[in-house]
Amino acid sequence: MVDHRERDSGDRDTGRLCHSWCRAPRGGLDRATTPPVTASVGSRDTSSYSVVVETTGSNPRLGADERKEQLLAAALETFGAKGFNATSMNDVAAAAGVTKPVLYQHFESKHQLYLELLSDIGASLITAIEEATQRAPGPREQVEESLRAFFHFFGDEPANFTVLFGEGVRSDEAFLDKLAMVEDAHTTLTADLIDIESLSRDDRVVVAHSISGMLEGAVRRWIQDGKRHSPDEVAELISEVAWRGLRGVGSGH
Repeated sequence: MVDHRERDSGDRDTGRLCHSWCRAPRGGLDRATTPPVTASVGSRDTSSYSVVVETTGSNPRLGADERKEQLLAAALETFGAKGFNATSMNDVAAAAGVTKPVLYQHFESKHQLYLELLSDIGASLITAIEEATQRAPGPREQVEESLRAFFHFFGDEPANFTVLFGEGVRSDEAFLDKLAMVEDAHTTLTADLIDIESLSRDDRVVVAHSISGMLEGAVRRWIQDGKRHSPDEVAELISEVAWRGLRGVGSGH
């Protein structure tokens, strides 16, 4: 059995993992004390999260859910910068401005923390795409808006991409399972946007899966190249190519 506990003194064992990724994104805070953590979890701005250093015997300044959200924001910033393997729970606690025992009150291990972060990012990505496509007036606009939301999600916060598709995910079975859930949800959502009567549902899923894979590669290259084009410009270009391809499939050419 793989032991996912971080090998630091005082680390606790973990007996359970969170396997439910698609949950509603939690809201922000309006408290203000000391300088805030400015990273964002998923597509949400967390600049309003106050950093409170808690020590033994002190009264918590945040509720449990609010504190957990603040810790996830710090984890995104830290894992996004250093990767899973090079990041310790000490690093996350320091970024959040709390002691490590406070961090362990919410997450039993670094492994569980990363799983929950993957869940948060995945849920936020799907929500962003759903909201964008609901505003679109027609099928072509829905395709473009879905791509626009995809590129904005990762372009506005590249740590989302690093955490979700980085090397740390590829080395762990539980992380891969979580990533597969996110990819399946994105594929299903994309398949729903393919408005081609001549294609069966199974065929639409195959096409959607191909589009999802293409988008991951496109975002990776776009970020590596320094995002020389805006998310809107890249989304418009790729949506034009995708739409022409879909129309070609629908016409039999």
